[in-house]
Order: sequence, then C-alpha cells, then structure tokens
Amino acid sequence: MWPFAEQRRVEPGAEAGQSGSSSRRSSDWGRSAAVAAVVTREWPDPYDPGRNSAIQVLGSPSEVGGRLGTLARAGMERWRDRLALVTGASGGVGAAVARALVQQGLKVVGCARTVGNIEELAAECKSAGYPGTLIPYRCDLSNEEDILSMFSAVRSQHSGVDICINNAGLARPDTLLSGSTSGWKDMFNVNVLGLSICTREAYQSMRERKVDDGHIININSMSGHQVPPQSVAHFYSATKYAVTALTEGLRQELREAQTHIRATCLKPEDVAKAVIYVLSTPPHVQIGDIQMRPTEQVT
Repeated sequence: MWPFAEQRRVEPGAEAGQSGSSSRRSSDWGRSAAVAAVVTREWPDPYDPGRNSAIQVLGSPSEVGGRLGTLARAGMERWRDRLALVTGASGGVGAAVARALVQQGLKVVGCARTVGNIEELAAECKSAGYPGTLIPYRCDLSNEEDILSMFSAVRSQHSGVDICINNAGLARPDTLLSGSTSGWKDMFNVNVLGLSICTREAYQSMRERKVDDGHIININSMSGHQVPPQSVAHFYSATKYAVTALTEGLRQELREAQTHIRATCLKPEDVAKAVIYVLSTPPHVQIGDIQMRPTEQVT
C-alpha cells in the first residue's frame, strides 16, 4: 500500500486491471500517522483584488468534518435542481460524493467505464426519497471522444454542467526505472488529460449558458504534495503533482477571465462533506485547498 495517499478510488474493470492486481489504492497511511485537517479558505484581499487571504482551520478529521457539515447545509439551496458531473462515480469517493449531492437535491451525472454500481446507487437514492436524481453514464475517461460525447449528451438532455467534480483516478504499479510505457500512458491519460478535458468542457458549458457561479473541484491525493517512498507510486505521484499545478493554473485563468466560476482541490479524509462545504460557500469566497496532513507518529 502507498502510505502517503489517502483513500482514493481506482476505476474498476479495465482501468483498474482485469485481475485487480496491477492497480493499487492507498488507504493505510493513517496507521502510521495521526492526521489533522487543514482547511485553507481564501478571501478576496480588499487592498488588492488580484490577491487572496488564506485562513487555515486545524482540527481532527472528525472535528473538521462535523464543522463542514454544519456550515454547509444553509448554502446548498442555490444548487438545488442544478446539474453536477461526478467522474469515477462507481464506488468509493465518487459514489459518496454523488450520493451526498443527490441528497442535497441536485441532478447528478455519475460516469465511469462500468455503470452497474451507479445504477444500483441511483435506485437506492430513489428508494430513499432523496430530492435529487442520479443519472448513470458510461464513459471511458482515457478517451477524448467518449468525454466529448458525454458532454454533448448532457448539453442536449440537461442543458449543461454547473458543477464538475473530477474524481476518477488510476494507479498502476509501474516504476520509473522499469515501468511499462503503456502503464504510464494509462495513468497520464486518466489522471491528467481526462481531468483537463472535463475541466475545459465544463467551463465551456458554463460560459455558453452565462453561468457565472459554477464550480470545478479536483479530487487529488497527498501524493500530489509529497512524493511517497515506494517506487511503484512515483509516476502516479507525478500525475497528482500535475493535478495540483493544474488546479492552481485553472484558478489563475478563471481570475484572468474575470469570472466567478471557482476551482478547488480537495484531499481530505471525508471528501463528500468537504465537497458540500465548498459548494455551500458564498460565490465571493474562494476555497483553494482542503487537505489532510500527517502531524505526529501514533505510539
């Protein structure tokens, strides 16, 4: 296991490897370190509109998660009946985020290479009486034609995307010294290119419909901030560092475009609560980063 990346879902089926042995998830790094959540809230600087002031909120994962949930409820009403796209929604983080958004009354397009689990989740949400709707969509995020076709279908059937949550991630145990080129390409195509294409198309969808309060959220990993010691994780880590850079670059480009569409990078333990929290903040508040960091060794 890769101890420096929090729990992240790896796309099942072909993206995760047919036997499941060629892809790895990182879920046990918390065993060797106690963690504290760092919530970085960026507020517009009144003295310089081009700068933001960052505020960090520290606490245990449960404490911060509780505060996020409490603060989020009042601000989600403006998203009711609007559409969110969640990639990699067939399990884990993506499924939890999709469920949380449906509970808040959103229409959610959940996509993955296989949609059986998403169809089951959609039925569960409907049976539970949640006010929103989950719409399964089969999409190979390593294939640009598939992504463009999905956005075209969303445009024709549901007007367009108001929230884009790039959650899908792929890990292959291919080292830098002996890894396969195909494994590197698989990770790069999903973790970097797929995310970037979805981001571009989501922004274009918002701009075409004059949506000025949209949100693009990239679900990242601690491997995008700290290179793990395991050799099998090094190329994967490079793709996650790319996500960190892409999110900051996106935030800068959105500011240059003078739009209120926001970009956020999330890396906490309870991603679903964090997603609801950042979406519930007022349009003038930019949350650039929420992440988990190791604080001390558990004895």
